[in-house]
Amino acid sequence: MRIAHFGHSCILVELHGTKVLFDPGTFSHGFEGITGLDAIAITHQHPDHIDPNRIDALIEANPDARLLSDPQTAAQRGDRWEAVHAGNVLRLGDLQITGGGGRHAVIHPEIPVIDNTVFQLGTAEDPAQLVHPGDSLWVPPVPVGVLAIPAAAPWMRISEAVDYLRAVAPRTALPIHFGIIEPSARGIYFGRLSEMGPEGTEFTILEPETQRTF
Repeated sequence: MRIAHFGHSCILVELHGTKVLFDPGTFSHGFEGITGLDAIAITHQHPDHIDPNRIDALIEANPDARLLSDPQTAAQRGDRWEAVHAGNVLRLGDLQITGGGGRHAVIHPEIPVIDNTVFQLGTAEDPAQLVHPGDSLWVPPVPVGVLAIPAAAPWMRISEAVDYLRAVAPRTALPIHFGIIEPSARGIYFGRLSEMGPEGTEFTILEPETQRTF
C-alpha cells in the first residue's frame, strides 16, 4: 500500500492496483494535477473535505474515476456521484470498498448532524487494510491496518482522539485533519497520540505532499 498526503484530510491511496483519492478539500494542496484515478471518495460535504472550486477540474482530469460519497453529498452533486451507505460493499478492480459509520460527529447540539461515510479499503478477507473516517469516531468491527486518524478538529477534544485510537488499535496510525492547526503547534497533538496510543500501534506522520509505502 502506498499513501500520499496532500494536507488536512486529503490522501491518495494505491492499494491492490487501484488509486483512490480521499477528501480533496480547501485546506489541501498538490492534488490538482493528479490523473489516472480509479475513484474519488468524499466522506462528507464540508468544504475542507470537498473544495467546490476545484472538484470539477479534478473530475474532468479523471473522467473514468468513480465518484463515491456520503448520501447527502451524492444527492447535492447528482450526475455521476454514487451514494455509499454504511454496510455497502463495492468492488473496484481487486479492491473492496466498505462503507461504515454514517453520521458526522456532533459539532454542537444546535447544529444539524450531517451524513459522513467511513471508507474501509481492503479485500473480502481483510476489509479494513486502510480506514478513512472523515469527521467521525466510528470504530470498525474488524482489525484495521492503517487508520487515517483525525488529529484535531472543532468537534473533538484530544482525549477523544486518544480514546478513539485506543479503541481501533490499528497497526499504523496516520494523522490527518490538522490543516486547522498552526504548524508549530501540531507537535502537541501528535505527541499525545504517539505517547498515549495503544501498544503495538506505529504512529507515523506523513508530511503534506510526501508519500510512503506501508
